[in-house]
Amino acid sequence: MKVIITILSALLFFPLFSNAMDKDNATSHIQTLVLGSGCFWGAEKGYEQLEGVLDAESGYADGRGFKATYKEIIKRKRRFDDNNYAEVVKVTYNANMLSTRALLEHFFEKHDPTQENRQGNDIGTQYRSTILYNTPEQLTVINEVKAEFQDLLSKAGYGAIKTQVKPLEQFYRAEEYHQNYIAKNPNGYCPDHSTGVTFKQTKPSKVDNSSLLVGKQVVIIDSRNYCPYCEKLKSTVLNDYQGTIPLTYRYADQLNGLVVRSATWATPTILFFENGKEVAGFQGYMTREDFYQALGAFKLGESEAYEVAFQKGTDRPFCKEYDLFKKTGEGVFIDKLSGAPLFETSKRFNSGTGWLSFTRPVKDSVTYHDDNSFGMKRIEIRSKSSGIHLGHVFKGEGPRGQDRYCINATVLEFKEKV
Repeated sequence: MKVIITILSALLFFPLFSNAMDKDNATSHIQTLVLGSGCFWGAEKGYEQLEGVLDAESGYADGRGFKATYKEIIKRKRRFDDNNYAEVVKVTYNANMLSTRALLEHFFEKHDPTQENRQGNDIGTQYRSTILYNTPEQLTVINEVKAEFQDLLSKAGYGAIKTQVKPLEQFYRAEEYHQNYIAKNPNGYCPDHSTGVTFKQTKPSKVDNSSLLVGKQVVIIDSRNYCPYCEKLKSTVLNDYQGTIPLTYRYADQLNGLVVRSATWATPTILFFENGKEVAGFQGYMTREDFYQALGAFKLGESEAYEVAFQKGTDRPFCKEYDLFKKTGEGVFIDKLSGAPLFETSKRFNSGTGWLSFTRPVKDSVTYHDDNSFGMKRIEIRSKSSGIHLGHVFKGEGPRGQDRYCINATVLEFKEKV
């Protein structure tokens, strides 16, 4: 009887034991590492892009003596305080999909671990490079990967790794406005403090910049990794650019032969060159309006065309550009900055006013705005692509009762029909 009871008890207990074992096995591959590599905003976004990362959470760790808040850690008195908290990201990952080694390789490659208490222009103990682990197994992998990367860095001419490796004591979640910061703030930049040294060494592709050494050029510093600000700049501003000043994409390590004054660690960075020398540079995402204002200053300088385009000026009647454009072959007049088609020659007519006149623009190429300046009621015409001022439209003043688009010639270029 005792045997039967024992067997029955075992059978009843086994499913409970089995379920507990299955549950334990099902979750043992979910691990966390707390990583500090400078400002946590960009780092958090980088980890979120890795397949196998379940969560990336910005926070503070490895400090003591005061409450861990952003307001406290950025105080001047704590800038070089060894007891200050570090800005870190708590990464929760599925080790079956993303190994601890792969996560650490990403960590080392995406910042400069040879810098002590800083990353780029961010200086202070809060920006220190640090790895805070949870298990002995993680520590073993950390030491292996760190040693391998040190060897690669040394061969590339870098100094000793300053990354601190410690067991995690406590992680403090950062304030809500720091979580997913880049997604919440779309008009910024992605910092890139990496050394360029990688575990999978490949020979850098040779880039021929000879074409960038002649005339005016626009160069966009892009990111090899996903950068939401780069993608937004392309989709909202640059993808439809057709201007006569060439626009070229480069990575920060592909600017050989160019004289660059601006910092190149942020993406996107927009650089304007003339004969290979930087004239102006802008860091971070630019709106369409800001980009074309900068391009206008670069291309037009202090000229009548700039005054017309951005200060709503007006060409002198029968100006030089008018004389050039009043009689051309077949073609289309384009925006002087964006290159977008605006007016076809087939819609041009001689109004006798001294300004170029058209009966209508290319479809969806212009926008209309009320203009009550100088005591008059007029309708202003702007280029839809760049936002520059083009002129005015006068209802019914064209041939056969059509409208007359009175357009300043200095803000146009002509493209002959092929």
